[in-house]
Amino acid sequence: MAMNQNDTDYDRDENRDPITGEPGAHPVGAGLGAAVGGAAAGAAAGAVAGPIGTVAGAVIGGVAGGLAGKEIAERIDPSAEEHYWRNEYTSRDYYDPDVSYDEVGPAYQYGWESRAQHSDRKWEDVEPDLAHEWSTRRGNSSLDWGRARPATRDAWDRIDTQIRGTGDRAPGDISMGDRETRVPRTPK
Repeated sequence: MAMNQNDTDYDRDENRDPITGEPGAHPVGAGLGAAVGGAAAGAAAGAVAGPIGTVAGAVIGGVAGGLAGKEIAERIDPSAEEHYWRNEYTSRDYYDPDVSYDEVGPAYQYGWESRAQHSDRKWEDVEPDLAHEWSTRRGNSSLDWGRARPATRDAWDRIDTQIRGTGDRAPGDISMGDRETRVPRTPK
Protein backbone atom coordinates (compact mmCIF):
# COMPACT_ATOMS: atom_id res chain seq x y z
CA MET A 1 0.00 0.00 0.00
CA ALA A 2 1.47 3.36 -0.96
CA MET A 3 1.58 5.98 1.75
CA ASN A 4 0.92 9.58 0.92
CA GLN A 5 2.30 12.58 2.81
CA ASN A 6 -0.89 12.92 4.87
CA ASP A 7 -0.54 9.35 6.20
CA THR A 8 3.02 10.07 7.29
CA ASP A 9 1.97 13.30 9.04
CA TYR A 10 -0.92 11.51 10.73
CA ASP A 11 1.33 8.76 12.07
CA ARG A 12 3.89 11.28 13.29
CA ASP A 13 1.17 13.33 15.05
CA GLU A 14 0.08 10.22 16.94
CA ASN A 15 3.68 9.61 18.06
CA ARG A 16 3.36 5.86 17.53
CA ASP A 17 5.57 3.47 19.47
CA PRO A 18 8.09 2.04 17.00
CA ILE A 19 7.71 -1.49 18.41
CA THR A 20 4.02 -1.87 19.30
CA GLY A 21 2.53 0.75 16.98
CA GLU A 22 0.49 2.13 19.88
CA PRO A 23 -0.16 5.90 19.79
CA GLY A 24 1.29 8.10 22.50
CA ALA A 25 4.81 6.71 22.69
CA HIS A 26 7.31 8.89 24.53
CA PRO A 27 10.56 6.94 24.67
CA VAL A 28 12.54 9.95 25.89
CA GLY A 29 10.22 10.55 28.83
CA ALA A 30 10.03 6.87 29.67
CA GLY A 31 13.78 6.43 29.42
CA LEU A 32 14.50 9.50 31.51
CA GLY A 33 11.92 8.47 34.06
CA ALA A 34 13.45 5.02 34.21
CA ALA A 35 16.89 6.41 34.86
CA VAL A 36 15.71 8.78 37.57
CA GLY A 37 13.34 6.28 39.18
CA GLY A 38 15.84 3.44 38.93
CA ALA A 39 18.60 5.39 40.58
CA ALA A 40 16.40 6.51 43.45
CA ALA A 41 14.88 3.10 44.07
CA GLY A 42 18.23 1.37 43.65
CA ALA A 43 19.86 3.61 46.22
CA ALA A 44 17.03 3.09 48.69
CA ALA A 45 17.01 -0.67 48.26
CA GLY A 46 20.78 -0.84 48.37
CA ALA A 47 20.86 0.93 51.69
CA VAL A 48 18.53 -1.69 53.14
CA ALA A 49 19.52 -4.91 51.37
CA GLY A 50 23.07 -4.40 50.17
CA PRO A 51 24.37 -4.96 46.62
CA ILE A 52 21.69 -7.47 45.58
CA GLY A 53 19.03 -5.06 46.82
CA THR A 54 20.60 -2.29 44.79
CA VAL A 55 20.27 -4.33 41.59
CA ALA A 56 16.69 -5.36 42.36
CA GLY A 57 15.82 -1.81 43.34
CA ALA A 58 17.27 -0.42 40.13
CA VAL A 59 15.17 -2.83 38.04
CA ILE A 60 11.96 -2.19 39.97
CA GLY A 61 12.62 1.52 40.16
CA GLY A 62 13.43 1.64 36.47
CA VAL A 63 10.04 0.21 35.58
CA ALA A 64 8.20 2.54 37.96
CA GLY A 65 10.26 5.53 36.89
CA GLY A 66 9.76 4.73 33.24
CA LEU A 67 6.01 4.68 33.72
CA ALA A 68 6.09 7.99 35.62
CA GLY A 69 8.30 9.60 32.97
CA LYS A 70 6.05 8.32 30.19
CA GLU A 71 2.96 9.70 31.94
CA ILE A 72 4.50 13.13 32.27
CA ALA A 73 5.91 13.11 28.74
CA GLU A 74 2.48 12.17 27.37
CA ARG A 75 1.03 15.29 28.97
CA ILE A 76 3.50 17.46 27.03
CA ASP A 77 2.73 18.18 23.42
CA PRO A 78 5.97 19.59 21.96
CA SER A 79 4.10 21.14 19.03
CA ALA A 80 1.66 22.90 21.34
CA GLU A 81 4.48 24.09 23.60
CA GLU A 82 6.50 25.42 20.68
CA HIS A 83 3.45 27.23 19.33
CA TYR A 84 2.61 28.68 22.74
CA TRP A 85 6.13 29.99 23.38
CA ARG A 86 6.59 31.31 19.85
CA ASN A 87 3.50 33.47 20.41
CA GLU A 88 4.25 34.31 24.04
CA TYR A 89 7.96 35.19 23.85
CA THR A 90 7.50 38.85 22.86
CA SER A 91 5.35 39.52 25.93
CA ARG A 92 7.85 38.16 28.47
CA ASP A 93 9.93 40.45 30.68
CA TYR A 94 13.14 38.89 29.33
CA TYR A 95 12.17 39.55 25.70
CA ASP A 96 14.97 41.12 23.70
CA PRO A 97 14.09 42.45 20.23
CA ASP A 98 17.64 41.58 19.14
CA VAL A 99 17.12 37.90 20.05
CA SER A 100 14.81 36.01 17.71
CA TYR A 101 12.56 33.18 18.77
CA ASP A 102 14.85 30.80 16.88
CA GLU A 103 17.61 31.73 19.37
CA VAL A 104 15.46 31.38 22.50
CA GLY A 105 13.31 28.45 21.30
CA PRO A 106 15.86 25.82 22.36
CA ALA A 107 15.81 27.24 25.89
CA TYR A 108 12.03 26.82 26.07
CA GLN A 109 12.34 23.27 24.76
CA TYR A 110 15.07 22.55 27.30
CA GLY A 111 12.73 23.76 30.03
CA TRP A 112 9.75 21.60 29.13
CA GLU A 113 11.88 18.53 28.43
CA SER A 114 13.85 18.99 31.66
CA ARG A 115 10.68 19.25 33.71
CA ALA A 116 9.56 15.89 32.38
CA GLN A 117 13.01 14.44 32.98
CA HIS A 118 13.22 15.68 36.56
CA SER A 119 9.60 15.08 37.55
CA ASP A 120 10.49 14.39 41.17
CA ARG A 121 12.80 17.38 41.69
CA LYS A 122 12.43 21.11 42.25
CA TRP A 123 13.90 23.76 39.98
CA GLU A 124 16.25 24.94 42.70
CA ASP A 125 17.70 21.43 43.03
CA VAL A 126 18.18 20.77 39.33
CA GLU A 127 19.12 24.23 38.03
CA PRO A 128 22.89 23.80 38.57
CA ASP A 129 22.76 20.62 36.46
CA LEU A 130 20.73 22.37 33.77
CA ALA A 131 23.23 25.22 33.68
CA HIS A 132 26.08 22.77 33.29
CA GLU A 133 24.32 20.80 30.52
CA TRP A 134 23.04 23.82 28.57
CA SER A 135 26.11 23.95 26.32
CA THR A 136 25.36 20.44 25.02
CA ARG A 137 21.57 20.91 24.81
CA ARG A 138 21.29 24.34 23.19
CA GLY A 139 21.52 23.19 19.61
CA ASN A 140 22.00 26.18 17.30
CA SER A 141 21.27 28.78 19.98
CA SER A 142 24.14 31.13 20.75
CA LEU A 143 22.65 32.14 24.12
CA ASP A 144 24.75 31.51 27.20
CA TRP A 145 23.03 30.07 30.27
CA GLY A 146 22.46 33.49 31.82
CA ARG A 147 20.36 34.55 28.84
CA ALA A 148 18.70 31.15 28.29
CA ARG A 149 17.82 30.59 31.96
CA PRO A 150 14.67 32.80 32.12
CA ALA A 151 13.04 31.07 29.13
CA THR A 152 14.06 27.64 30.41
CA ARG A 153 12.58 28.43 33.81
CA ASP A 154 9.42 29.82 32.24
CA ALA A 155 8.82 26.61 30.26
CA TRP A 156 9.71 24.49 33.34
CA ASP A 157 7.13 26.41 35.40
CA ARG A 158 4.43 26.01 32.76
CA ILE A 159 4.88 22.23 32.70
CA ASP A 160 5.19 22.14 36.49
CA THR A 161 1.79 23.82 36.75
CA GLN A 162 0.32 21.25 34.36
CA ILE A 163 1.79 18.34 36.32
CA ARG A 164 0.47 19.63 39.63
CA GLY A 165 -3.07 19.54 38.43
CA THR A 166 -4.79 21.75 35.99
CA GLY A 167 -7.72 19.39 35.96
CA ASP A 168 -8.35 17.77 32.63
CA ARG A 169 -7.39 20.76 30.48
CA ALA A 170 -5.02 20.12 27.63
CA PRO A 171 -1.48 21.52 27.99
CA GLY A 172 -2.21 24.29 25.50
CA ASP A 173 -5.22 25.40 27.56
CA ILE A 174 -3.28 26.83 30.49
CA SER A 175 -3.82 30.53 30.82
CA MET A 176 -1.29 32.85 32.37
CA GLY A 177 -3.60 33.30 35.35
CA ASP A 178 -3.15 29.61 36.23
CA ARG A 179 0.62 29.88 36.63
CA GLU A 180 2.49 30.54 39.80
CA THR A 181 4.21 33.87 39.34
CA ARG A 182 7.84 33.52 40.31
CA VAL A 183 9.21 36.18 37.99
CA PRO A 184 7.38 39.45 37.29
CA ARG A 185 5.76 39.35 33.87
CA THR A 186 5.53 42.69 32.15
CA PRO A 187 5.09 43.11 28.42
CA LYS A 188 7.73 45.16 26.60
